[in-house]
Amino acid sequence: MRIVPASPALWPAVAELFSAGGDPRWCWCQFWRKPGSNWTNTTADDNRANLQAQVGLDPAPGLVALRDGRAVGWVGLGPREGFGRLARSRTIPQLPGDGVWVVNCFVVARTARRTGVASALLAAAVAYAREQGARTLECYPVETGGARISPASAYMGTAALFERAGFRLASATTSKAGGGLSRVVVRREL
Repeated sequence: MRIVPASPALWPAVAELFSAGGDPRWCWCQFWRKPGSNWTNTTADDNRANLQAQVGLDPAPGLVALRDGRAVGWVGLGPREGFGRLARSRTIPQLPGDGVWVVNCFVVARTARRTGVASALLAAAVAYAREQGARTLECYPVETGGARISPASAYMGTAALFERAGFRLASATTSKAGGGLSRVVVRREL
């Protein structure tokens, strides 16, 4: 498996991964990038077009895990300023800091789940953010207490995934995932 920044050349593979079903087919990694007022008026086609335009930007809006030429995973990330909904969130605190980047979502193909794809994507996200000049990487995973949860609830990752990658708890939140599980803010200094 290789992990590379999203690019226009990889768009067909990214689109196939997101189109496979579930929340990615609707969201296209746009939920945290759009203000709330825009989200209620958007469509899956709008979100897809937005992501397609973003894959041509520098820095890339995400990294793609490829296996045998097919996308098996995605991690969305970028400078915190690019995530308008986070700046206005009443449930996730805006912690101080300069050069803060955010990991906002994971998509892992059904056939590749529980094979280490998310861990590899997170390690690549740390390296990519560092290469791009980020000082801190911040994420908002769900605290599962070790329980299995639905992929729809785990799209921002689990606290255990980030803890294994050297992230530390930075703050509690009042944000909830499916089933009422709490999200936390975790950070890793780069």
